[in-house]
Amino acid sequence: MAALKLHTSHTLDIYSALSGTPLELPLVSEGISAGFPSPAMDFTDLTIDLNKHLIKHPSSTFYGRVKGQSMKDEGIHDGDLLVIDKSLQPADGKIAVCYLDGEFTIKRIRIDKDVCWLMPANEQYKPIQVTAENDFLIWGIVTHVIKSF
Repeated sequence: MAALKLHTSHTLDIYSALSGTPLELPLVSEGISAGFPSPAMDFTDLTIDLNKHLIKHPSSTFYGRVKGQSMKDEGIHDGDLLVIDKSLQPADGKIAVCYLDGEFTIKRIRIDKDVCWLMPANEQYKPIQVTAENDFLIWGIVTHVIKSF
């Protein structure tokens, strides 16, 4: 069964997370050198289940496909896939998917005294101050970013 698209906008597409089926893939447990090549490793039959590794709360986890570049300096780019957990508590400094005045956006949450700011990670975008006049909800916390190269 394919993931169900729940929402689409100019900044984010949101999908259900299907975690009921194991997703076991081979794992190189010794790590992969990012410096000098290491000697040949013995390849063992270790596996990792990506559903268990990436999804801690299946009933409250969703995927989101990023559209745009407002978070590029955090390493979140157009086309990246976010793992979003709605059960986690929002906190200062977390990257969150927020619903603001009818649109979803991905920003870092900054709480300064009694003021909430949505902070982009691209100098071409300005921080957004959330006020009582805004229709605002922190929809979920980003736990992982999955990239394609």
